Amino acid sequence: MKTLFKGGLIYDGTGRKPFKGDVLIEDDRIVKVAEKIRNKADKTIDISGYQICPGLIDAHSHNDFFYDRDDAEKFYRPFIEQGITTQITGNCSFSPFGMDKNTPHRDKIGGGLFDCKNPGSFADFKKRAEGNLFVNIVPLIGQGSVRAGMTGYDPAPYTKAQIEEELSYVREAMEGGAFGGSFGFMYEPDRYAKEDEIVAFAKEIAKYDGIVTVHPRANSIVSADYPLITKKSHLEMGVDEVVDIMHKSGCRMEYSHIIFVGERSWKLLGKLQKTFYREAFENGNPIAYDNYAFHYGASVITVVFPEWYAKLTPEEAKKPANRRKLELTILMYRKVLGIDWDDMVVAYISDDHPEYEGKTIPQCAAEEGLENLDMYLKLVELSNRAGSIYLGKYYNDDIVRSLMNDELSVFMTDAWIEDKGLQNIAAFQTFPQFFILAKKYGIPMEKIVRKMTGKTADRYKIPERGYLKEGYKADITVIDLDTMKVDESKPDFRPEGIVHVYVNGQAVMEDREYKGGKAGKVILKK
Repeated sequence: MKTLFKGGLIYDGTGRKPFKGDVLIEDDRIVKVAEKIRNKADKTIDISGYQICPGLIDAHSHNDFFYDRDDAEKFYRPFIEQGITTQITGNCSFSPFGMDKNTPHRDKIGGGLFDCKNPGSFADFKKRAEGNLFVNIVPLIGQGSVRAGMTGYDPAPYTKAQIEEELSYVREAMEGGAFGGSFGFMYEPDRYAKEDEIVAFAKEIAKYDGIVTVHPRANSIVSADYPLITKKSHLEMGVDEVVDIMHKSGCRMEYSHIIFVGERSWKLLGKLQKTFYREAFENGNPIAYDNYAFHYGASVITVVFPEWYAKLTPEEAKKPANRRKLELTILMYRKVLGIDWDDMVVAYISDDHPEYEGKTIPQCAAEEGLENLDMYLKLVELSNRAGSIYLGKYYNDDIVRSLMNDELSVFMTDAWIEDKGLQNIAAFQTFPQFFILAKKYGIPMEKIVRKMTGKTADRYKIPERGYLKEGYKADITVIDLDTMKVDESKPDFRPEGIVHVYVNGQAVMEDREYKGGKAGKVILKK
């Protein structure tokens, strides 16, 4: 079937100035892009006054964990409704493949964040996912999931034999078409991997010209993963570790979701950018990063809950000396980071306590007549230390503007749909927010579109995507910048301004209305 998009402003993904013209697709391919197309078409869509782009690419996703759910569509619809056609998955060390299908550690594959319904090999994943995807998936293999499949959360260093077994899963995935691998050094069991295991994993990825994405060990000026007193900030040390892995393995490197948690971390923007510029521009190393559009993100409720206190018995925890030490420890974390109680918004505590959702710690405390610390400890206990919050002060406006302008950045959501509780705004409104911010900050729209499309495709070496180009796959997003709208007061607000979305030539959104359909593919590296 031939479909002609006629009279739109064409942003082709190259970063060149847009031009008014037409785009003709036939079945799942783009067949012509020109100022005037006179070919006959089975369907003509008037897009006068709109902008037509390649399908938007989300550079950091975890949506490979939801395709095999009975209610899978609800996990993908909000991403389509913000114009996304392709998602890069397997980040932060988590993937639903890279292990024996009979692993006794299935509950640990997703690190406590994601439920892996069908663990197995990469070949198994491809077979199950084919025909069951609502968007395209660009798969990475997660080192933490491989490790979890082998030994669960066992912190013991791996032997040479265990490392070789781990690499056998990597080879199976890379030879099968995976695009790379990932680390998540804040999560179990990845945080237990030693340097020899880490470098061996990255070297194996590099043999196939794959990319490695890294959730660093620290995203703030101080963290629980390094000694308290250090020469450099913990955020800088986390970046240095990522750079060191790149140097020792020779892999292409993506620093995942660059953030500066807490007001006191914001001053480190210039130092981190200096490191990236030195490595990328002066030394010619293949390193870059991706970023959010909003100032806050998802976190666990225990983000300032000290590990030593968690290990105490209930009787020990009630002792005045331990209580005072706890107060001082949490106060120190908050002051050093530059985070206050009202920066924490409750997302989910338990099915029995929806009354806390969407409220800050002080709001909950005021309603119950408690001190903020007592309210926080109550929420930690009610959630069995498994609650979730949205944590503010990841960025400020100046940081977002700088990151959006930076030649090394591409854009991502790093969000998923929650079964329960308050939703993450990034799962619904990220890419429209980037468009709105581009207008606000005066950033050329062709630069923004390129970051969402061709630049991301180039970085991950995704074939036949990211450009409006003859012969490429017909992933198309048509937007209306004049009516683009988000609502930060409603996290699950459906953004306005997304007009048409086509995945592999199939309309999944048409005339601003969601149509759906399993049009996505597992994209394989060539």
